[in-house]
Amino acid sequence: MKTRRAGLTALAILFLASTLRAASTGDSSPTLVTVDLQAAGKPFPHFWERIFGSGRAPLALRDNYRQDLALVRAATGFEYVRFHSILHDDLGLYDVDAKGKAVYNYSYIDQIYDGLLARGVRPFVELSFMPKKLARDPKRIFGFWDTPNISPPVTYARWDAMIEALVRHLVDRYGIEEVSQWYFEVWNEPNAGFWGGDPYQPTYFELYDHTARTIKKVDTRLRVGGPATAQAAWVSDFIAHCSREKVPVDFVSSHVYANDDSMDVFGRQETIPRQEMACRAVRKNYDEINASAMPSLPLIYTEYNASYANEPNVTDTVFMGPWLAETISRCDGITEGMALWTFSDVFDENGVIRTPFYGGYGIVTEHQIAKPALHAFAILHRLGSSRVPSTADSVVITRRDDGTIVIALWNYAPPDGAGPTYTAPPASSTSREFTVKLSNGEESNAYIWRVDRDHNNVLRTFDAMGRPAYPTAAQIAELRLANTTEPPEVVALRENTLTVSIPAQGLAVIEIH
Repeated sequence: MKTRRAGLTALAILFLASTLRAASTGDSSPTLVTVDLQAAGKPFPHFWERIFGSGRAPLALRDNYRQDLALVRAATGFEYVRFHSILHDDLGLYDVDAKGKAVYNYSYIDQIYDGLLARGVRPFVELSFMPKKLARDPKRIFGFWDTPNISPPVTYARWDAMIEALVRHLVDRYGIEEVSQWYFEVWNEPNAGFWGGDPYQPTYFELYDHTARTIKKVDTRLRVGGPATAQAAWVSDFIAHCSREKVPVDFVSSHVYANDDSMDVFGRQETIPRQEMACRAVRKNYDEINASAMPSLPLIYTEYNASYANEPNVTDTVFMGPWLAETISRCDGITEGMALWTFSDVFDENGVIRTPFYGGYGIVTEHQIAKPALHAFAILHRLGSSRVPSTADSVVITRRDDGTIVIALWNYAPPDGAGPTYTAPPASSTSREFTVKLSNGEESNAYIWRVDRDHNNVLRTFDAMGRPAYPTAAQIAELRLANTTEPPEVVALRENTLTVSIPAQGLAVIEIH
């Protein structure tokens, strides 16, 4: 990347923009974005790309999982990955001998964590699910394909011993300086059927108390948190419990999906647009933490996405670009991290994948084919570390440490249609124009990266193939050509001004230097 010209170095940014869309007002004039090169910014940490989710732990032993991990890491620089079932019987951690004494085997767990660390990614350790020989009810199975056991332990003495043995092993193997940078999260969605205690909340709190105290017994520098709930639930109760019982807690975690029901998340029935739900839920928990006895606790969303269902018109399409940009804009400043569920369609909660582009959660399909969402993450990764807030919509302006101005612009439109097939936004859908004007800057070039129906959209190629359920090797090779983000368009600013047209469901990221 070229260095910003001296006249723009170390200058911050501000913009004033109209907020009315031409489609809703009948006014076809562009939205004006004035970039004030003298304005001050605020820190803009890349919270949306620190963490990704990824199904269940045994998948991390697969080569295609590791290839996808490396691909997404290269595009985003993400730091942590979270998955279910590190305690599952498939990994062989827990057994008992003929005398009933616990026997621990760390072989597969070591291979999993070695593989992550070798690729520059740390574990966000979700402690789940119950080994069957430790379960109070060995038949208490959740309905995933891999049949996880969700029972409480037969005794907490045995659970505590297993957790202590595992955590001590990790510290011995990787060192406390390394493992103290990990996160330990107790269980997954105990309010949504993934926990077999009765009633859910008090029995989960018992599980949390034992686990957190055991982890801190190994070393107080280790980080532990919860409650890892679905639909932004239990945060106030969880913090109140930890405060009252003096239980260690280093972070609060919860989950939300953009099509969750408002009654489940907020306890009232209202229509919340898909682009608003995630950050309204995050804001709810952020406010609950601020009002609690522990107002400095970090909030980390360890699962979120635009859909909890398999909706091809949502997670497989260019819709994810503006949805992600809108989420970043709205959630800025109220969470330390958000883990998109998931980075890859190497994923089998509902069984073996039958076809690519089925609406999977991942940003990479099976066969390592990049979805538009991967390209959206890749170009949004270019945003800087400083941002000045604005009342305008659909714009984020940032500055990098070297002074380069980077702007995200998008044209959000709801996903089209429903069902098992993708319906692309028609070419006649309303585009939106933005006019970007620099104040008192030198003449510059703009470098424009796009994700929209005509850019970084592998579905055009897949549709042209007739959407084969099982692509041939030659077809896979053709689809993989989309893995590399298309090069930017280069446009010279005239009189410090640039006009950009963005189609419906389009995203553009612009560097000016």
